[in-house]
Amino acid sequence: MFSCTIWVREICWGLGYMNFGGFTGGLYTVSEWIMRFFVVNILWVIFNIPFLFILFNMFFVGQIEGLFFLIIILAILAPILLFPATSAVFASVREWIMKKNEHGGLTKTFWIFYKENYKRSLLAGIIFTVMWVVWAFDVYFFSNINIIITIIFLIMGVILFVWTINFFSVTVHYHMKLFQSLKNALLITLGSPLLFITVVLSSAVILYIGIFVFQALLIFFASSMIAFLSFAAFYRSYLKIVEKEEIEE
Repeated sequence: MFSCTIWVREICWGLGYMNFGGFTGGLYTVSEWIMRFFVVNILWVIFNIPFLFILFNMFFVGQIEGLFFLIIILAILAPILLFPATSAVFASVREWIMKKNEHGGLTKTFWIFYKENYKRSLLAGIIFTVMWVVWAFDVYFFSNINIIITIIFLIMGVILFVWTINFFSVTVHYHMKLFQSLKNALLITLGSPLLFITVVLSSAVILYIGIFVFQALLIFFASSMIAFLSFAAFYRSYLKIVEKEEIEE
C-alpha cells in the first residue's frame, strides 16, 4: 500500500506539468499531451524496428541454440538502435517537463536529440548491453542449480534496470563525461529509494497493462510514458537536492 501511494503521488506530480484551464483549454491540453506521447513513441518504434522484430521472434523459437543466436543479434542491435532512440525519448520528455521548446516540432526535436546523443548513447549501450547479457546468462545458468542465487540475480536485474533508466535521465539532464554519468546514475539508483520505487512501479504497471491488458499501449505509448514518469520522478529528486543545497548555503 505504501509503495502504491508513493507511485501514484509521483505520477500526479509529473502530470502537474500539464496546465488545464477551462473545459476547452483542458480538452486541448489533453489532446496535445496524448499526441506528444503518441508521436514520440511511434518514432521510438520506427527507429527500433529491427530490434523489436528480433525480440518478437524470440517468443517463437523452439530450440535453445536459436534463442542464443537471437540474443547475440539483440546484443549487437541494442547499442546501435535501442539506446540512441531511448535517449532521444528521454531528452524529448525532459523538454516537456521543463517547459522548453527550443527545437520546434516533435519529430524535429527527436531527430536533433538522436543525432546529438548518438555516440554517447552507443558507448553507454555497449557497456549496459554487456552487463545485461552477462546477467541473462547467469540467470539462465543458475535457474536450474540454486533458487536462492537465482533470486539474488533477479533482484540484481531490477537494480540494473533502474540504473539503466536513471542513466538516460542523467545523461540528458547533465553535461558530464560518460563514466561520470554512469557513476552518478548508479549512486542515484542506490541512494534514492523513492525514485527507485517509482521507476520500478511505473514501468512494471505500464508493461503489465501493455502485455496482458491493452497490447496497443506497447506500440503507441509505453516507452514515452515510462520515460516521462521516470524523468519526472528524477527531476523532482533533482529539485529537492538543489533546494536543500540552497538552504544550506
